[in-house]
Amino acid sequence: MMEWNLADVWEAVADSGPDRPAQRCGGRTSTWSQFDRRADALARDLLQRGLSRQGKVAAYLYNGPEYLETYFAAFKAAGVPVNVNYRYGPGELAYLLENSDAEAVVFHAGFAPALEPIRASLEQVRTWYAVADGCPAPDWAVPYESVVGAAGSGSEPMPAGSRVQPPGGRSGDDLLLLYTGGTTGMPKGVMWRQDDLVRVLGGGGNLMVGLGPAEDMVELRARLAPGDLASVGLPACPLMHGTGQFSAFIAMILGGCIVTMPDHRFDPVALWDTVAREGVNTVSIVGDAFARPMLAALDAEPRRWDLSSVRIINSSGVMWSQEVKDGLLGHMPGVILFDSLGSSEAVGMGASLAGAGMSAGTASFGLGAGARVIGDDDRDVEPGSGQVGVIALPGNIPVGYYKDPEKTARTFRSIEGVRYTIPGDCATVDADGSIRLLGRGSAVINSGGEKIYPEEVEEVIKRLPGVRDAVCVGLPDDRFGERVCALVERAVDGASATTVQEGLITDAVRAELAAYKVPRAVFFLDSIGRSPAGKVDYPGLKRRAQELAAI
Repeated sequence: MMEWNLADVWEAVADSGPDRPAQRCGGRTSTWSQFDRRADALARDLLQRGLSRQGKVAAYLYNGPEYLETYFAAFKAAGVPVNVNYRYGPGELAYLLENSDAEAVVFHAGFAPALEPIRASLEQVRTWYAVADGCPAPDWAVPYESVVGAAGSGSEPMPAGSRVQPPGGRSGDDLLLLYTGGTTGMPKGVMWRQDDLVRVLGGGGNLMVGLGPAEDMVELRARLAPGDLASVGLPACPLMHGTGQFSAFIAMILGGCIVTMPDHRFDPVALWDTVAREGVNTVSIVGDAFARPMLAALDAEPRRWDLSSVRIINSSGVMWSQEVKDGLLGHMPGVILFDSLGSSEAVGMGASLAGAGMSAGTASFGLGAGARVIGDDDRDVEPGSGQVGVIALPGNIPVGYYKDPEKTARTFRSIEGVRYTIPGDCATVDADGSIRLLGRGSAVINSGGEKIYPEEVEEVIKRLPGVRDAVCVGLPDDRFGERVCALVERAVDGASATTVQEGLITDAVRAELAAYKVPRAVFFLDSIGRSPAGKVDYPGLKRRAQELAAI
C-alpha cells in the first residue's frame, strides 16, 4: 500500500491545475504553481542553511498565505512543521520553541519584540525568517520575501526534476507536530505521521461522505484533473489550531483554495463580506465563540450578504449550541452545519449534522468509524445505561506526544490488540447509539477552543504576597463556552493580605501568561477546603463559584 506524504500530494495538485487559485488574501491571489514555487524556494533555503532531516520548522504567524507556504516548504524539505500559538507569553513561547527543538522559525515581524528576550536562550534555532507585516524586521532575521519572492512568478508547472529533494527523500513516516495544551499547563506536541494524516483528512476526517482517500498517486492525479471536488475554504479560526489547520489541509488535498483575512482580529461583518466577495464554500469555526457573533451580524443585517456559495460551516473542539445552529440555518437554510467531535490527538471521534431535515441537540454526536465509548474496564458502555465512559478512537491516529513517553502511554493504548487514542473525552451513550459529550474528565477549562489548565494560573496567584491558596475553575460563558474564575483564600494575617484585590490578581496573571488565561471573575473564600492529602474538590468549588457568580 502506498505511503502518503503531503509534499508529494500538494505537488501533484499543483501539476494537475497550476493556474487554479491556491490562496487568496486581501485581494492577493496565488495560483497553485506560485504556491508550489514559493514553498520550494523556502525549502531549498532551509536545507542550504542546515535544516536536518525531520528538523523542526516553527510557524509563529497569523493567518495568511505564508502560513501554508511554510508548512509546504517544511514538508518538501523533509522537515517537521510546528504550530506556535501567537497568544503565548514569553515563558510559554520559549518553552514551546525549546521543547520542539525548533531549528528554524518563520514569524511575522511584529512578533520580534516577543522573541528578543528569549532568542539568546534558543541556541538550536539556526535561522529566523521575518514576514513583513508593516513592522520593522530585526537585523538578525532573513526577510522572508527575499527568499520566496522571485520564485513565485511562474504560471506553469515546475519542470520535471527541478523541485527540491531532501537528502534521503520523503516518507509517509515524516511527521507534523501539532502542539496542544498539556496536563501541567505547558503545551505538548502531538506527532502525526503524514501518511496517517492524509488518510484521515483525505476522508474528510472519517466523516464527510464521498471524500474517500485515493489508493495511489495515479488515481489522485486523475481525480484532481477536473477539480470537481475542489472548494473555496475560509478558516475563520487560527491556522495555528488543529481545527483551522486540518480544515485547510482537507480543502488543499482536494485541489481547493484557502481564503484568509488580512485583519488579524476576528470581525464577523468582515468575515461575511469576505465570504460573499470570494464565493466561499466552506467556513471553519470553533463553536459558539465564533458562531454567536456571526449570527448576531446576520440578525442585524439579514439582507446585506449573498451567501448562496456557502455549502458547509464546520466546527470542532468546543461547544456549538443548537440554538445558534438553528439561528444560522434560519439565514442559510441550504447550508450543512458539520459539528465535529475531535481533538489534536483524535480526528473523527464523532459528528453532528444540522441542516434541512437534520437536527441534533447540543453536545449530541454520532460516533465516528470504529470509535467506542468504554468504561474503566475497557468494555463498551451499554447504550441507555447512563454510565459515563471515555471515547476511544482506532485507525489513523498519532504516534504519540513528542518527548513524552509517559503521557503517550496514558493516551495511546492497545485494547485487545487494537491501538486507540483516548484523549479523555467523557460521554454517555443514548439508547439509539448516539453519544452525549460531557467534557474532559479533568479540570481543564475550555475557553473559545483554548485549553486552560487551572494549576498554571493558580501557581501565579499563589505566589502573590497575602495569598494563602487559590483554585481556578470554569464558569459557563455564552460566547466562549467557559471563562476562568479564580477562587482565592487570603492569608490569615499580614498587611499584604488586605491589599490582595481582584485587580492585583488579574494584573499578575496577565504579566506572565496569555490573555485568555486571565480570570474574568475573582471570588474570595475563607477557605479553599483542601483535603488532608492536599486534594481539591474541583466539582464542589465549581458549584460554589457558580453560586457566587449568580449572586
